[in-house]
Amino acid sequence: MKLYAKTIPQTLPDWATIVTKSADLFEVEINDSQPGFQSLLEELETEIEPGTFGVKAEYLCSRLSIEMSNPPLHQLLEQAQTLISLIATHPDYKQLLELGYQPDLNIADASTALTYLQWELDRNRETFD
Repeated sequence: MKLYAKTIPQTLPDWATIVTKSADLFEVEINDSQPGFQSLLEELETEIEPGTFGVKAEYLCSRLSIEMSNPPLHQLLEQAQTLISLIATHPDYKQLLELGYQPDLNIADASTALTYLQWELDRNRETFD
């Protein structure tokens, strides 16, 4: 599991590792099979909504003294489009298609959905600025 954070503490638990660090973003990888992490999850688990139990990201981050990154939506859309392009041209993905893989939502549909979302965001830019 990975977390993207603006700030992190100087020391992290042994099950958390900084993967990449830039001026405004830390990518932290969590080894979620470590007993220490599992204990923390059990401690923080709560009923999120009736019948659904889990751990809210804000509680986990608070306990780890991590401030989550909340990049602008247009930036996330650009990153998603880039990832979709990389997936579409990846040899493993192409091989899956050749083997008969037929996803419910194909790459082109996902890209189109993101484009529509970008258009809607642009159309309502004043609302979000």
